[in-house]
Amino acid sequence: MLKKTNLFSNITADLSSGLVVFLVALPLCLGIALASGAPLFSGIISGIVGGIIVGMISQSHISVSGPAAGLTAIVLTAITDLGAFNIFLLAVFLAGIFQLILGFIKAGSLSNYIPSNVIEGMLAGIGVIIFFKQLPYALGINSGLNNTSSPSELLSSIHYGSLLITIISVALLLSWDKIPFLKKIKLIPSALVVVIIGILINYFFVYTKSSLAISKDQLVTLPIPESIDELKSIFTSPNFSSITNPKVWSVAITIAIVASIETLLCIEAADRIDFQKRNTNTNIELIAQGTGNIVSSLLGGLPMTSVIVRTSANNNAGAQTKLSTIFHGLLLLVCAITIPWLLNKIPLATLASILLLIGYKLANPSVIKHFWLKGKYQFIPFIATLLAVVFMDLLKGVALGIVISIFFILKGNLKKAFTLRKDNNEVTHIDLAEEVSFLNKAEIKSTLNEIPENTKVIINAVDTVYITHDVLDILKEFQNIQSKNRNITVELINFRKEYQL
Repeated sequence: MLKKTNLFSNITADLSSGLVVFLVALPLCLGIALASGAPLFSGIISGIVGGIIVGMISQSHISVSGPAAGLTAIVLTAITDLGAFNIFLLAVFLAGIFQLILGFIKAGSLSNYIPSNVIEGMLAGIGVIIFFKQLPYALGINSGLNNTSSPSELLSSIHYGSLLITIISVALLLSWDKIPFLKKIKLIPSALVVVIIGILINYFFVYTKSSLAISKDQLVTLPIPESIDELKSIFTSPNFSSITNPKVWSVAITIAIVASIETLLCIEAADRIDFQKRNTNTNIELIAQGTGNIVSSLLGGLPMTSVIVRTSANNNAGAQTKLSTIFHGLLLLVCAITIPWLLNKIPLATLASILLLIGYKLANPSVIKHFWLKGKYQFIPFIATLLAVVFMDLLKGVALGIVISIFFILKGNLKKAFTLRKDNNEVTHIDLAEEVSFLNKAEIKSTLNEIPENTKVIINAVDTVYITHDVLDILKEFQNIQSKNRNITVELINFRKEYQL
């Protein structure tokens, strides 16, 4: 059962951890919006709604919701396919409704039916996409270039100021937990530190009028409202006139499924790392996420999930109740309203550095090696999902991985229907498995046909609790007709009376 906790019972610890999560979430909200090809402010909106709205409804005490790296591939493709961001927001709105329905029909165990190797393949595929999509920002390459540009054009367009910031940022991110004196300030998130350093380095370039200074098109661009009317104009509403567009519904279903699975997996992980070992009602969580996506879409925000990076940071910072995630959302709101001018000094190369490592972690070669060592039944669905996500799309990739996994399950079932052996007297023993289904019919029929003439076969059902009628018919036919024609002695042992053999 869910343990009840007073929201304000640990206010000092929760406000402190909420501040830490805010510092982690701020660069991630901007970075994920960048990777998604969406307006950067949409990532902030999603973080605010995920913190305040989802935080208030959810029964999870430590999970934190916001824009997720796992949805970047879907968002990036969907915005392009649908042709406009406001049409995409309609898909997010519908996805939220689908999640509400999933919550009300108690589909909280949905993720349990997706094989772990398919989920890992999906995440690895997303990691590959994130990594390669961030390279232009990391190198400061002009956005006007495209895939048809020659290698010489790409090389000549590299901005060495952006490249230098990327190198410094990646080096700092990789060494943050390894350098002894940095461990003493581990409560300060490394992502925030590289953002500050990126701003300072570029400020130095600008101040010294260096050619390494980064141009505005390679900096964060958030709107800076100067009046209430300008503030209202920042927010984008869904284009409800596109409700009949089948692509909108397809994207909505995809977002609802992937966001729900990612959320449920994160909630499971959050409950495991919770020091108090509290359990979360996953059906309520789907309702919370659905509500969050509906509100986010109405304000012009990205779709969201419960996110393991922010959740882990929240837990490690000592969060006790969901006041922490609500407080982090409030801080994002205050930040977006009061200091957008400061956020606009962040180099895109800095955000790209953070996302490069996120992409690498998701598609870590050690994960690929792990499934390779597990054998082909685990590796093939994993690698097929990964490649399909990269070269097709996310939903097709997951579907392909599930189909391949089911194929291997069926194939394994075929092989486990019985064991075949011969004793010293050249008697063939066929020991049937616990369950023998119609899927095993062909294999059993083939085995019986290969038994040599003028021999004896013993078919043992001592461990069997179920045999399909199709297989029983084959056994009857073999016993009554085929065995006599081929002079084979058949002995059926330990068969139940109801099999009528």
